[in-house]
Amino acid sequence: MKLQKGDTDPKTPRRLRRTDLVAQQIREQIVDAGLKPGDRVPNDWLSPETVKVSRGTLREALKVLEYQGLISTKSGPGGGVFVASVEPGEAIRLLDNLFLFDPPSIADIYTLRKQLEPELAASVAGHLSDASFQALQGCIRLYEDEPKTAEEEYAQRLAELDFHEELARQCPNPILAFTCSFLLSLLRDMTVCRQIYKEPNPALRETGLHYQVRLLRAMKAGDAELCRMIMRGHMMEAEKYMMERAAMRAPGARAEPVADKG
Repeated sequence: MKLQKGDTDPKTPRRLRRTDLVAQQIREQIVDAGLKPGDRVPNDWLSPETVKVSRGTLREALKVLEYQGLISTKSGPGGGVFVASVEPGEAIRLLDNLFLFDPPSIADIYTLRKQLEPELAASVAGHLSDASFQALQGCIRLYEDEPKTAEEEYAQRLAELDFHEELARQCPNPILAFTCSFLLSLLRDMTVCRQIYKEPNPALRETGLHYQVRLLRAMKAGDAELCRMIMRGHMMEAEKYMMERAAMRAPGARAEPVADKG
């Protein structure tokens, strides 16, 4: 598309505002000084004379850092500006907004899940504590019994996603864990996925149980390669099912039944 006069090429890097540059400077000072969550940010870093900006610009820069979750401010005796830690859930919610108006497709998400979830399962094989193992078993117990209502069946589908979320919490690789949790969040938020999850499908629950019980056994035995194989098959089946159901909901699609996965 040809740009009109006054338009900005979206591929051109945005020039940082003075406020953003100051926020970036303070962030770098925090990292370079090795400050940890709870540590006070030195007052001389926050002086307009030191930073060489107006008080208004400095105030806005601190608001940027607070919005990003990197600092918190306390008033009164003992108050000041303190380093804060960014919780993974908060970061994921911010990233979700990135795709709010241009969401990825189910195929986009499963392209990554098929690669990452097998490694996620393998990473915890043989390393689960008793408490962690019980937490995973607890997710399964939520959908062991036949649902009595459509609401119960929907809750069971979400519990199946909780199993994968719990795996991410146990993963020793923080980047892998965060990425898998982010993909799960995207699935939960997509309208088409919520609609699919609400569709009655008794066989789907049995399929999920089959894979996850096998996974628990392999993880407890410490068999990383078997965990990869089981999870890879699980993701391929899940992708196939979700893609078929999504295609049925596409505009102009014929309402033909899709065979349940056994």
